[in-house]
Amino acid sequence: MLTASTVNVNGLRAAAKKGYLEWLAQTPADVVCLQEVRALPSELPAEVREPAGWHAAYAPADVKGRSGVAVLTRQEPEGVRIGFGAPEFEASGRYLEVELPNLVVGSLYLPSGDVGTPKQDEKERFMAAFLAYLAELRDKAAANGRDVLVCGDWNIAHTEADLKAWQANRKSSGFLPAERAWLGEVFASGYVDVVRALHPAVSGPYSWWSYRGKAFDNDSGWRIDYHAATAALAARAATATVERAPGYSERWSDHAPVTVTYRT
Repeated sequence: MLTASTVNVNGLRAAAKKGYLEWLAQTPADVVCLQEVRALPSELPAEVREPAGWHAAYAPADVKGRSGVAVLTRQEPEGVRIGFGAPEFEASGRYLEVELPNLVVGSLYLPSGDVGTPKQDEKERFMAAFLAYLAELRDKAAANGRDVLVCGDWNIAHTEADLKAWQANRKSSGFLPAERAWLGEVFASGYVDVVRALHPAVSGPYSWWSYRGKAFDNDSGWRIDYHAATAALAARAATATVERAPGYSERWSDHAPVTVTYRT
């Protein structure tokens, strides 16, 4: 089996103080994708930057304290790529991929957006460029006999089943019709929403809950953290779990790890 996990850590240094390292020490994952690392690798304690038993690759943002993604693998990667060829986003700390013998794994932190502001425009530019890259990646990987798995915080809830308060968020970034349609294009272009494929008729399972109010206690969340796998890999998915903390005080991020096992 291959086990892959993805989680937005909401600041890796802070998460490490709250329970991330303990989680990493016990996870059965072979691959872990991280988003919103924020700190530069040089700013991380050694045990966080290079945890024992892992090969870690980082793509920090050019703006200090923002974004940042990483991929940790038990096996040393054959190659590492930062960015996806769009000049505007090459140094934004939003995409990193590693090559394993039969698999390309990407860690994605898609911009969050804000309706009516330049942030939303940036998000839409990113989406357009990244959709084109996903097609290129799919074809290149297939030619080399590799599957593709793009994990991360996509910052879009695809359907009404993917967020609790969908009616109140119909005009909010992350649930706009155009964003949902874009994600539909991703899932119609040779990639599969693995968690939804394994949990087809349920609300959620949510992976992000606001720190405000009782969102976590009431499970009023969003499912915005996805495993997007090419079809052959998705067909081998066996289990998918959101590792929701037992209680509010035990959270080390506002996201929970999304973990999937794949038959090899």
